[in-house]
Amino acid sequence: MLGCQYRYVEHTSGVGVLDKVVLVLDAVQGGAHTLAALTDTTGLSRATAHRLAVALEVHRMLRREPDGRWQLGPRLLAPTVGDGLLERAGAVLQRLRDATGESAQLYRRLGDQRVCVAAADLGSGLRDTVPVGTTLSMTAGSAAQVLLAWSGDAPTGAAFTGRVLAEVRRRGWAHSVAERVQGVASVSAPVRGRDGAVVAAVSVSGPADRMTRSPGRLHAAAVCAAAQELRAPLD
Repeated sequence: MLGCQYRYVEHTSGVGVLDKVVLVLDAVQGGAHTLAALTDTTGLSRATAHRLAVALEVHRMLRREPDGRWQLGPRLLAPTVGDGLLERAGAVLQRLRDATGESAQLYRRLGDQRVCVAAADLGSGLRDTVPVGTTLSMTAGSAAQVLLAWSGDAPTGAAFTGRVLAEVRRRGWAHSVAERVQGVASVSAPVRGRDGAVVAAVSVSGPADRMTRSPGRLHAAAVCAAAQELRAPLD
């Protein structure tokens, strides 16, 4: 608790309620998705943490999953305002999940990280689950490869090389096996905006034993079709 209080003091702006709001948002981004976790992480009282979280939900900065867990909301997860991507994503990801039998995600780049802005998980069984709001590095995983392939070279310490990114550009999709998490494989494709620029990566991920050492052979076509569905309309 002392660590939480010190964190709050260090980030103070002199506007108490604003500092507390930022504290709650930082906690959720860092993995505090339940009310108990919020109070433990922030040092705020249960009533205050709940009141602020509900207010942030009204302003779409937080949202609640059906199980009651807090996640970052669409206002914070959509770097390009008004492109309608999140509105289209839900149904497309559900169809992709059902077609492949694997969890589906949509990632957007935020600086040197990527964030899961939408997801459709399998309801049961062995699966890879990436909650909405999860922030991941750009150094591993097929989604990171896609988000980098058309905008830069492989970052220092990446699990892939510039040659891999060139291959992603050539074929139009990426796959990885045990890059981000041991035993997990994924396939990703670029989602493009009206101007053709890559604005997101759509992915499926699951156990490597089920997706095999060449997951692209199984799911690249379905993932690329989903990416085309998510592409911003020209009109």
